[in-house]
Amino acid sequence: MTLSTAATPEASEPENPFGQTGGGLNFRYIFAMLRANLTLVSSLFFGSILVSLAATLLQTPIYTARGTIQINSGANRVLSKDNDESQGEDASAMQDADRYLKTQVDILKSRSLALRVVDALKLVDNPTFFTSMRGKPPRAGSTRNQASLLAASLLMKSLDVTIPRDSRIATIAVESADPTLSAKIANAYASEFIQSNLQRKFESSGYAREFLARQLVQVKDKFEQSERTLNDYARSAGLIHSGSTSAGTGGQPAMQGTSVIGASLSQFNQSANDAKARRIAAESRWRAINAGPLLNASEVVTNAAVSSLLTQRATALAALEEERARHLDGYPTVAAKQAQVQALNSQIQTLANNVRNAIRLEYEAALKSEIELNSQVDRLKADTLNEQDRSVQYNLLQHEVETNRQVYDGLLQRYKELNASAGISTSNISVIDIAQIPTRPSSPDVLRNLLYGFAASIVLTTTILLIKEQFDDSVRIPEDIESKLAIPLLGVIPVSNGDSPTMDLDDPKSQISEAYNSLRGSLLFATPKGLPQLIMVTSAQPAEGKSTSSYALARTLARMDKKVLLVDADLRRPSQHRYIDYDNQKGLSDVLTTRTSMAELAQQAQQSTLSLLTSGPIPPSPTELLSSLRFREALEEAKSVYDVIIIDSPPVLGLADAPMIAAIVEGVVFMVESDRSRHGALKTSLRRLRAVHPNILGGVLTKFDPLKSGSRYSSYYGYEYYQYQYSYGKR
Repeated sequence: MTLSTAATPEASEPENPFGQTGGGLNFRYIFAMLRANLTLVSSLFFGSILVSLAATLLQTPIYTARGTIQINSGANRVLSKDNDESQGEDASAMQDADRYLKTQVDILKSRSLALRVVDALKLVDNPTFFTSMRGKPPRAGSTRNQASLLAASLLMKSLDVTIPRDSRIATIAVESADPTLSAKIANAYASEFIQSNLQRKFESSGYAREFLARQLVQVKDKFEQSERTLNDYARSAGLIHSGSTSAGTGGQPAMQGTSVIGASLSQFNQSANDAKARRIAAESRWRAINAGPLLNASEVVTNAAVSSLLTQRATALAALEEERARHLDGYPTVAAKQAQVQALNSQIQTLANNVRNAIRLEYEAALKSEIELNSQVDRLKADTLNEQDRSVQYNLLQHEVETNRQVYDGLLQRYKELNASAGISTSNISVIDIAQIPTRPSSPDVLRNLLYGFAASIVLTTTILLIKEQFDDSVRIPEDIESKLAIPLLGVIPVSNGDSPTMDLDDPKSQISEAYNSLRGSLLFATPKGLPQLIMVTSAQPAEGKSTSSYALARTLARMDKKVLLVDADLRRPSQHRYIDYDNQKGLSDVLTTRTSMAELAQQAQQSTLSLLTSGPIPPSPTELLSSLRFREALEEAKSVYDVIIIDSPPVLGLADAPMIAAIVEGVVFMVESDRSRHGALKTSLRRLRAVHPNILGGVLTKFDPLKSGSRYSSYYGYEYYQYQYSYGKR
């Protein structure tokens, strides 16, 4: 028959350094831990405060000067037209303002700007500069460049540039031991930053000017070569063009040429058209004058001479009619008047014929001129068509000349604009507040350093205590039994105020008696079947109260009218015989080496229901006896006689006895001394016990002092039971 029951599995949850397996803080545990390490905590706290105070007093006062500048994305325009590159850059900066501002901050923190400040203030030649910056001066033999680099590195370390979110105002802060120097350097940074920005813009336009100058030379050579090629072709093809100007592309004057033949054709064609018009007019007049009586023609009538003669004839006819009215036709005055009229008619007829002949001659001349001009136009048309065939290549060469001219004019205009705007660039950076000389040091800050020291002491103390906690399984308060050892808490036994705990057991009203009564109550409900019949009491190390607790537990159970047998299974250092003042001549070792039962050798205690089987003579090999079959048989025999059997076993560490006994009992009670440094002994003991799958009923915290619920930590593991020696004292 197997005496052991199901083992209690080891808890899987990790150990909580604050004494709980659940959430939240166990302030009782924290208080116990601080109380146990009060000296260490006090030393760390006051030490950190003193160190902070000493460091503050020993520090050199540092003064911080601050100036502010405004950084815009683009500069104000001075000319009506600015370069396209800067406009494109400003547009890009507006689209990504954050990146642009971060870039400007990086420029402020750059080594090149620091070198400009060093040169501007001549800091290399200022011996107080290196002292104020808490830096070492240049070594003897250092070059000027090395000294400048050293000074620049000190400036970069003392500089701080910040830009608040959603703002373009940058704060330039400089720290040094000299307040005047701090303000001077901060203002120099702002000034040199603006100058550096302007210089970069000027150098950028200088590159553009050099590039345009090279392009102008190339385009000019190309333009001249195309002109010479055009002239050479015109000379070889016999093309002569007259020059004229007209508005070209972009409002620039462009030269357009016309050939001599084309100009002649245009002139002759115009003359031919004019001659045709004159011929048509002359022909119309000629036909009109021949269409009726000559004297009715408008050309004749409107002639001044004819008009005068007609007037004279009308006058003469009037005078003739007057004379005929007074005289006959043969009368001399009448004849004279008739002769005058005839003479006038002859003159009129002659003039009219002359007018008609003039019109005819004019018509014939116009017709002849028209014919000659049309003939000349036809000849020039043929010459023009021939010339156009030869002008195809000329036009191509002329177009190339015009293109080169436009390119050259555009580059020349751009070059002039860059030269005009190079010297009047404006900066997009402006100073808002100049740095003032600080009147108070910015550091050291006594209050802040003390707060830092206080925080450091808390962090350091917490870290050290947590590290010690991780490497120690000391139990200070009852909650540690469950949180650290992962076993149920069966009871808490307070520390005895008297000389001996057994004397307190005689007083049923003492705290120890009450504590063991409470432990008895826990054991009555430790298993589903109630109180186990076979119980082993053990501990990790000696002197943790397991023997006293075994005796006290047996007494409390005996008061319940149960037959209780207390077995002292510690065959190396027995102690139960002292409680009944027995010589220990016979005991468990005799039972295991003979066929004698435990009931036969058990000694009667003061209580009638309590029997005690001492260890007996100490054998040479206790482990072999306890692991023998006889031990199991003896326990089975005792179970038929006694209601409860309590076994006081040796400590677990360093020995194989306790695990062997734990494997055959029905329950194990693990005794843990409060406020004892074990260095991992408890966990190691429980691991050894759980290796044999025992039924661990729980743990009992012994020697607990409510006024001092803590323990002293230790950083190393050790197993004191290895020094456990055999005792051959009083039997």
